[in-house]
Amino acid sequence: MSLQDQLMKAGLVSKHDAKKANKAKHRALKSGKKVVNEAKELAAKKKLEQAEKDRLLNAERKAEADKKALQAQIRQLITSNAQPRDRGEIPYNFSDQGTITKVFVTEALQRGLVNGQLAIAKLEQSYYLIPTGVADKVAQRDDSFIVLRNDRNTQAELDEDDPYADYQIPDDLMW
Repeated sequence: MSLQDQLMKAGLVSKHDAKKANKAKHRALKSGKKVVNEAKELAAKKKLEQAEKDRLLNAERKAEADKKALQAQIRQLITSNAQPRDRGEIPYNFSDQGTITKVFVTEALQRGLVNGQLAIAKLEQSYYLIPTGVADKVAQRDDSFIVLRNDRNTQAELDEDDPYADYQIPDDLMW
């Protein structure tokens, strides 16, 4: 049973209107004109819009999942390579976003920090001492986790007119 028959049965369309519509459709097909089915076009348009919406939503979800995976990688790198500093008695001061912060380290860890062999990473309000190589890997993913990394290869250029040029400040100065 076609839609036209159903409409006639329901009393929404008369037999005369149905014949008239069929004649118009037949003439259009015979003359080569394309019969436009607005319902099909509207459905196709909505389907395309929904597909685009789904694609954008999936891209958003994938980006969020990638971000979480990256955070998990960073967390694993820091926690698995952290140096134990539980018996440290020497305070080591450093700057974290403009705030002077202190961690207690052993003498060997202090030398490692001063010599650039160790770096300090921050993860959820806790500080971890990690090897510089690991700090480089973390910085490649997100450098906001690395708080301090001393690089012994880059010497600060000295100003020629500096009156204190002959008095170098030692790296292990306790302040």
